[in-house]
Amino acid sequence: MSFDDLKKSQESKYAHQEQVDFAVEARCSKLFGIWIGHQIGLEDTDAQTYALEVVESNLEEPGFEDVLRKVKKDLDEKNVEISDHRLRVELDKCLEEARTQIKEQGQ
Repeated sequence: MSFDDLKKSQESKYAHQEQVDFAVEARCSKLFGIWIGHQIGLEDTDAQTYALEVVESNLEEPGFEDVLRKVKKDLDEKNVEISDHRLRVELDKCLEEARTQIKEQGQ
């Protein structure tokens, strides 16, 4: 294998991992958004629509702090109290579930 082939292989592997990471973060945000939606009283389609807003909020900066800011604001507006600790625990659960789902899809 030549150096150029090795370089292309590594670049391809890196690009694939970036796609997987993006898919996991998006899926996690969606799962978390559905959970939050239910906490604020949304059902079915409304919870799904809200989850898409949460996914979009995750595009503001790396990590999930942007998501947490959005959902905290929404929880406050609906007078729903959930501790920061519980939010992070649920977010971690969603992240693990997202990894499992994406892995099962073969990405």
